[in-house]
Amino acid sequence: MCTSQIPAQYRPAETGPSGASTDSPTGRTRASESGGRSRKLQYPPAPEPLPFPVMDNHTHLDFRDGDVAVSATDAMDAAEAVGVGFAVQVGTDLESSRFTVNAVERDRRLLGAVAIHPNEAPVLAAEGTLEDALAEIEELARHPRIRGIGETGLDYFRTGEDGRERQEYSFRRHLDIARRLDLALQIHDRDAHDDVVKVLQSENPPERVVFHCFSGDAELARICNENGWFMSFSGTVTFKNAGDLREALSVADPSLVLTETDAPFLTPHPFRGQPNATYAVPYTVRFMAEHLGTDLEELCRRINANTRRAYGEWD
Repeated sequence: MCTSQIPAQYRPAETGPSGASTDSPTGRTRASESGGRSRKLQYPPAPEPLPFPVMDNHTHLDFRDGDVAVSATDAMDAAEAVGVGFAVQVGTDLESSRFTVNAVERDRRLLGAVAIHPNEAPVLAAEGTLEDALAEIEELARHPRIRGIGETGLDYFRTGEDGRERQEYSFRRHLDIARRLDLALQIHDRDAHDDVVKVLQSENPPERVVFHCFSGDAELARICNENGWFMSFSGTVTFKNAGDLREALSVADPSLVLTETDAPFLTPHPFRGQPNATYAVPYTVRFMAEHLGTDLEELCRRINANTRRAYGEWD
């Protein structure tokens, strides 16, 4: 079920940017077209509130999408109203990682993760600036409300073979930072399951590893079960062509299951392709409960406890 309206914070007629604030989106804006087709830029209606609060453990509040620039504070107000009381704001480069530190200082409902994205790492390496960037990421990660290093990992979809060695080098460097600072490691794994697992198993990974936007099959879920790695399910689990992903959810250890939006991307069915936001988490959680045949409140309580084990307390 959903209410009849888009949350007020996301309605152009009622809000819209009245001047940039320090927790407003940065210059990053998602493309208005996808695959040559124009996207619908209206946000989904607000879902029915969840019976127990959960966390969106991966969102990009610095990334503008849709017709309205929504501040981190306004985004969390909309999310809290539907039972998504907390979130992890994730950086993917220096600009967004600096934004993340600022956002977690301003809003106690946010924790943060900082990193250089796998697709960004080869570019910085070619420019000769990767080492400086990694040094700044480590300094930003020392903030007490930064609880994760991520997103980092391997992406074989957007980076070709010529950039994979530098991607892996950056991944290992991020892994080392997470281990030394005792932070969760947020994995970006796109078309690279085997090599991501090989890197993790060849190193001494940190105690808490999270496969952000889990995209594997049942076999990868079993590997995560064996290693105690968290699996974070996004709106992709609701997609009609995601049978393998639903199979993975079925075999995932319930104590390792998390949820996320990866907003503004991966909006759950039936709103796929529209802008995503942290307040949309309930669509995914309800789908997960129905698929698993689990009581909704029980699943919410489990996700809440799992997320706190991964990142610590928000208070």
